[in-house]
Amino acid sequence: MRILLIGAGGVGDAIVKISADRNFFEKLIVSDYDIQRAENSVAWVKEHSPEAADKFQTAQIDASDADQVAALAKEVGATHIMNAVEPKFVQSIFDGALKAGVNYMDMAMSLSHVHKTDPFNTPAEKLGDWQYDKHAEFEKAGLLALIGTGAEPGISNIFARYAADHLFSEVDEICILDGGNLVVKNEQGEEIFAPSFSIWTVIEECLNPPLIWEKDRGWFTTEPFSEPAMFEFPGGIGPIECVNVEHEEVNMLPRTMDAQKVRFKYGLGTEFIGVLQTLHALGLDKTEPVSVRSKSGRVEVAPRDLVAAVLPDPASLVDSMTGMTCAGTLVTGKGLDGKPRATYLYHVADTSWTGKNYNAQAVVWQTALVPVVALELLSRGDWKATGVRGPEEFDAKLFLDLMSTEYQQPWGSQDRNPENPSVIDANWA
Repeated sequence: MRILLIGAGGVGDAIVKISADRNFFEKLIVSDYDIQRAENSVAWVKEHSPEAADKFQTAQIDASDADQVAALAKEVGATHIMNAVEPKFVQSIFDGALKAGVNYMDMAMSLSHVHKTDPFNTPAEKLGDWQYDKHAEFEKAGLLALIGTGAEPGISNIFARYAADHLFSEVDEICILDGGNLVVKNEQGEEIFAPSFSIWTVIEECLNPPLIWEKDRGWFTTEPFSEPAMFEFPGGIGPIECVNVEHEEVNMLPRTMDAQKVRFKYGLGTEFIGVLQTLHALGLDKTEPVSVRSKSGRVEVAPRDLVAAVLPDPASLVDSMTGMTCAGTLVTGKGLDGKPRATYLYHVADTSWTGKNYNAQAVVWQTALVPVVALELLSRGDWKATGVRGPEEFDAKLFLDLMSTEYQQPWGSQDRNPENPSVIDANWA
């Protein structure tokens, strides 16, 4: 397996560092528009895992150019392209992989488009629709496009599949629940607003109308931050108010899994929601360029890119962030014994551990872990298919076993009171 990694930001950098300890690939080519970022990632490998350094090399790339993606993939003899950049580049990289005849993987999927006249009821183009429409092309080419394989979507989908296959006889609802107690402080020790993931992606997810799926109704949308409710996260994180957010799993899981309802809820917190609402009110969430006066004349700048430029790079937060993040899936329905059951399956990452061992903050490290495990399963032949597929279409137990043993990352399965699964009940947990 020869992997072309596109993007050496926070998640891409963590992918390199996690991969340095594994031997399932022949070569990993780290590419980025900014070649220095790619070189920094490989320099870390040379320092911390010198015996693996020869398996890594760097390259410069413009991810917005499908022809350049295809050309570099052919030049380095890639068998797989790993997309680790912002979702606005999904289509060009996806097309580049197909042109090059190379397998593809990503963690965030092609962007959605809001319904022009009925945004809070009717979806238009959903997250990932553009990619799913290419299924026949990848299948005909004998290639696999494994999409949505990060933490969320990704391990959340795998948890859903595991629960359906091993814990439940009948699934009522699949609710992805993400939360954490992460805190970022400046040099003066003051808590600051600094998203742990790309603000570009955060704005896209949180300000678009949330997507929900119900078996009798199909896909529909609601207003942003709808249905606030408390959910108690494990690992000492505690209760956090969670709200509906647009996310890929809601488009992915109903395609191959039998459930009555699928939704995604995010523990954002009131302050975070307030900042996002302010950005929206000021028009700073927009992606269309506006004309801005500068010393050298007028320039075109997308307001969202400006916001991203003034906020700290998520990859740089490792020394100023504390706390844990939890990615998980709450499944309700009937257990194998036919009785009502509610189970929350989850993985927790702690910045103190990820920072010490990988110089990476918890959110980007947790996201990076999943594609590395998945790539290893593909290299072994344990996961194999063609076409455009989500991780829930593969054997979940194989993934979780490999992650917990060889990668030494345990995951949790917490039974909860079916009548009130949002609260940890000592009689059930």
